[in-house]
Amino acid sequence: MKVVVTGATGYIGRPLVARLLEQEHRVVALVRDPDRARLGAATVIRADLEMPGSWCDELDGADAVIHLAGEPLADKRWDARQKQILRDSRIETTRTIVEAIAKARTKPRVLACASGVDYYPFALGVDGFDDDEVTETDPPGDDFLARLCASWEAEARAAIAHGVRVCSMRTGLVLGGGGGPLARMKQPFEWFVGGRIGSGRQLVSWIHRDDVVAAYATAIEDERYTGPINLVAGSVRNAELARAIGHALHRPAIVPVPAFALRLAVGELAEWLLHGRNVVPARLRELGFGFAHPDLADALACSQNHDAR
Repeated sequence: MKVVVTGATGYIGRPLVARLLEQEHRVVALVRDPDRARLGAATVIRADLEMPGSWCDELDGADAVIHLAGEPLADKRWDARQKQILRDSRIETTRTIVEAIAKARTKPRVLACASGVDYYPFALGVDGFDDDEVTETDPPGDDFLARLCASWEAEARAAIAHGVRVCSMRTGLVLGGGGGPLARMKQPFEWFVGGRIGSGRQLVSWIHRDDVVAAYATAIEDERYTGPINLVAGSVRNAELARAIGHALHRPAIVPVPAFALRLAVGELAEWLLHGRNVVPARLRELGFGFAHPDLADALACSQNHDAR
């Protein structure tokens, strides 16, 4: 297959490109800076995904498009300008891609587009936390990230009108070695000051990067993969996650991050760290997807072994 990948130099993109090349697909990577891409045998094309350009020609005759590009959510404090950047990097880029697909003479068969479990509302029960399972049939929330994810998915679904199979991968916290979110999470533990965030009761939906890569590689080939897909292995309480990280690093998990301190440090983003939801991989289970790392301790141990090499 000819597979066009955006976000190819990112934490998920790089191993996904490597996986696709191993499977002997022809990979075209759309990137902002080709000189720094280093993506092996992939064809690397410079692209500003928010603007139509010559890169759009690569979609004509492609078999599949994997759209991973998007400004990182947690790199900067959320002010009005940063929120607009977050929206544009997801919604505008997806719209431009679908418009290019519409103009293609030979259209891709599938568009696998990133999304997030933040599509769903916070689990806020009587005591502030709700353990009810969240599946792909649950409705969206009405906060900033929920609206962003819903709009993102709506732009991707527009490709259906052009005969393209679309799946939206609602991804949780991606664990793995070699950087990514876990690298940041590990730092306090390495200095013996790691622990839960806030009460620690909030649920965190997680998945190992190996399983994210496998799911995307499967989704572009298996026609049963369509619509929203919860790309998670499971959900655990934040306090349990902290203990598991500490155990993997042979460090204690006894220094909590108070909610008020987190709000002072990161502003509005703190609410997404202090709350969560019990997202489960209902569709992946129905589809018979085999997780390489279904257990949290195993996922963290694998990540730690990767970094130790």
